[in-house]
Amino acid sequence: MEEKQTLRISVRNLVEFILRGGDIDNRKGKSAEREAMQEGSRMHRKIQRRMGSDYMAEVSLKYVLETPRYFLSVEGRADGIFPDDGLMVIDEIKGVYRELASFEHPVSVHLAQAKCYAFIYGRQQGLKKVGVQMTYCNLDTEELKRFTEEYVFDELADWFEDLLGRYQKWADLQYEWRLVRTAAARKLTFPFPYREGQKKLVTDVYRTMLRKKILFLQAPTGVGKTISTVFPAVKAVGEGLGDKIFYLTAKTITRTVARDTFRLLKEHGYQGKVLELTAKEKMCVCDEMDCNPVNCPYARGHYDRVNDAVFDLISKSGDFSREELLLQAESYQVCPFEMSLDVSLWSDVIICDYNYVFDPNVYLKRFFAEGNKGDYFFLVDEAHNLVERGREMYSAHLVKEEFLEQKKLLKQYSPKLVGQLEKCNRQMLEWKRECEDYCLYDSVGAFIFSLMRLGSEYDKFLQSRGEFPERKEVSDFYLNLRHFLNIYELVDDNYVIYTKFDQENRFLLRLYCVNPAGNLQECLNRGLATVFFSATLLPVRYYKQLLSVRDDNYAVYAETAFTSDQRLLLIGKDVSSLYTRRNEQEYRKFADYIFKTASGRKGNYLVFFPSYKMMETVYESFLSVNAGRMDSMIQENNMSERQREEFIEAFTECRETSFVAFGVLGGIFSEGIDLKKEQLIGVLIAGTGLPQICTEREILKNYYQEKNGQGFSYAYQYPGMNKVLQAAGRVIRTAEDRGIIELLDERFLRRDYQELFPLEWEQHEVCTLRSLDEKIREFWSEER
Repeated sequence: MEEKQTLRISVRNLVEFILRGGDIDNRKGKSAEREAMQEGSRMHRKIQRRMGSDYMAEVSLKYVLETPRYFLSVEGRADGIFPDDGLMVIDEIKGVYRELASFEHPVSVHLAQAKCYAFIYGRQQGLKKVGVQMTYCNLDTEELKRFTEEYVFDELADWFEDLLGRYQKWADLQYEWRLVRTAAARKLTFPFPYREGQKKLVTDVYRTMLRKKILFLQAPTGVGKTISTVFPAVKAVGEGLGDKIFYLTAKTITRTVARDTFRLLKEHGYQGKVLELTAKEKMCVCDEMDCNPVNCPYARGHYDRVNDAVFDLISKSGDFSREELLLQAESYQVCPFEMSLDVSLWSDVIICDYNYVFDPNVYLKRFFAEGNKGDYFFLVDEAHNLVERGREMYSAHLVKEEFLEQKKLLKQYSPKLVGQLEKCNRQMLEWKRECEDYCLYDSVGAFIFSLMRLGSEYDKFLQSRGEFPERKEVSDFYLNLRHFLNIYELVDDNYVIYTKFDQENRFLLRLYCVNPAGNLQECLNRGLATVFFSATLLPVRYYKQLLSVRDDNYAVYAETAFTSDQRLLLIGKDVSSLYTRRNEQEYRKFADYIFKTASGRKGNYLVFFPSYKMMETVYESFLSVNAGRMDSMIQENNMSERQREEFIEAFTECRETSFVAFGVLGGIFSEGIDLKKEQLIGVLIAGTGLPQICTEREILKNYYQEKNGQGFSYAYQYPGMNKVLQAAGRVIRTAEDRGIIELLDERFLRRDYQELFPLEWEQHEVCTLRSLDEKIREFWSEER
């Protein structure tokens, strides 16, 4: 007889899901709630240490309800349990930024959480009465306020039984669906004949999940990396190795590829509820995103209706696209974005941006708020992007000029707040006077105390004040201030603190996370296993050091599925993008390379440059050489969604001549786009893709030079080469494709660059403008 399944839910999720009600209201001080949760764990430990030797901290508690078909496990950790005059008391600690005088009684869901712990502990210990203490702590002032209550155990038991009874239909639905999901996953077979090496790749991914490890997977275009990671993850869930798959991406286009892959599996029998999370601003149905019952009809009474909306949706559907979510939200008059977050709890697969797992301001608190480990698999697509994204997520800055703007806005409302702003501004003024280019600081500890007092004053002001015209600007500044203070709590040897002037000559104080690995690892630890995959993870040691701190991670290099005769890889040795070589003569060489290549065979070509300025200059030279004989187009800065679509659509037009499109390395068209067969037959790359010299690049260079002697490589060469590899990957997308890749810079002949070439680039040829025509002619004249 098969063992009964166990369904798990945290105490926090249980009470917040079942007992909520009322409006969404961004005016009631909830904006800093997430920041309070981040900061709260530090304060928890501080309070717990003060409570004496009888105080038991972080006590794991679990209640298991046996039903005829499954076990329901309600789990959590009580912040503290201690004896008080013969009564055992459950202590629930909540860190807040609100003034404690505003609390006349505990928040209902906080109290409910404590009562759950009181019931579980009372049942385990056979107690007739249990005490509950709600401890609220202001995170700025460390002031405490406590509420205490004594409960008869039998009353707690009746209350808890009613709570679970209201949750029962959700648990029943989850159990029944898991049976369907598991049976379908176990029968599922790979939907294609395996390409060479692909079965091993699928096995490697499955083994990673079985062993609960982290895998770095370098998978060139054509290997089928999406299906080769998704399929074993689905099979692992079917075998009970995990429960949820998070497919994490950096761009909309890769989310589309993931969604299409899961739909393909569904056509072959997979049964899974797949949710595609879309950014809040794209889901909002109002002209202006202002989440309160006055300005949004969907916010009014949202929590009274949303559970019915979610239950209805998950009962009838398994494909939660943006369009379906919007229709359901309209039907029930609830916020589509907030509803989508609730739907995630009942989804088997969540396709979303990196920030929903890694960003401390955006992560899904339903899964990750308490730092507990969940039965999750993380599939991180285009993982090379996570290095810079991670640095940005865990960095923060303050702008001196914004303190002055806030003073003007608040002058008529709060003299006390203006005084605190002025004190902070004076400190920043001192730093500004010291700074010419940028200045490094070991610590800004004294300033942090001033910021904490400022934050406390802002919280009092926003709590006590109703609507006023400047509220949005004031709230935005306050949230950024809270973010800065929370990031400061993370500052360690992986950070650099500095001041500088930005491009608008504003003065910044920045906490810069030069190595995000530790912070990212904290997030990865919340799941079971992770697969980082990309067509460009070279050198792999660089990514292993910047995306994880574990030293037992796996790395796999998947061999290309394409043959060497599908591409002609040329290195132009008589041209360079070095700043010292940038002149009219050199630009003309680039233009000649482009024209000669596109003249070799009619077709579509993409040419990439390290900067807009160089691209525009070479484009002008190309127009002169071309004299209207070929069609051309150039990428513009800050293109709209429609302009981007038009740029891509240009590759699908029928033409009488060749078409040459000019773009920027690392931009929106150098990775992620999928132009197959005759849509693109050549990519030319001008230069080695080195990022432009700037303050942060120089800080990175100096940091890593001191750390491992590879400052230039970590700050410039590796990120630059990644852009080159991504851009080159646009041209050969299928087994039927054939095309040219040209690396136009003599530096590609250097050993340090060729060591970064993928294995499939071992076969390449060197050319000059003089020999180019013959090499291209030979390539295109070969029989396919």
